[in-house]
Amino acid sequence: MIQTIGHGIQEAEQALLDELRRVRRTVRAKPGGADDTVPPLTTGQKIADTVASTMGSWRFIIIQTTILLFWIVLNVTAYVQRWDPYPFILLNLALSFQAAYAAPFIMMSQNRQQDVDRRAAETDYQINIKAELEIESLHQKLDQLRETEVLQLTIAVQDLTELLNRAGLCGPVDPKPAADPV
Repeated sequence: MIQTIGHGIQEAEQALLDELRRVRRTVRAKPGGADDTVPPLTTGQKIADTVASTMGSWRFIIIQTTILLFWIVLNVTAYVQRWDPYPFILLNLALSFQAAYAAPFIMMSQNRQQDVDRRAAETDYQINIKAELEIESLHQKLDQLRETEVLQLTIAVQDLTELLNRAGLCGPVDPKPAADPV
């Protein structure tokens, strides 16, 4: 029963290994390799990626901080006519407007990146499974070689022992060692 289960597992592993090899060969046969499976970016995805990368940069943070400080200083010191006096309601409205429009762009970009990461993880998983199966196959081959070598050495020892017995150089091997008299 255990042998049939083990045989079934080996067949399933072999089938999976064959499938992974077939997929690898088809990917290698394509002129562009595996990158052909990734669809080109749409205009919306490009815009979302551009907005997310711009708003996530130090340059944007520094520029926005400079503009905010300039806005506040001009309105507090009244160097120019106060168009947005303290508590800066217009500034608050502008920042809320910016956040309301930036959040969906950033989320779209993150979702697309998540899809790319998921595909990469699936590919890594398939590669890991294939590597594990290949290593297991190598272990089985090494075990088989070791068993064959041990069998050949056992036969060689038996043949040499028989030759020594015929030549009279060695007595027959007693399977039970004699006990020492006390």
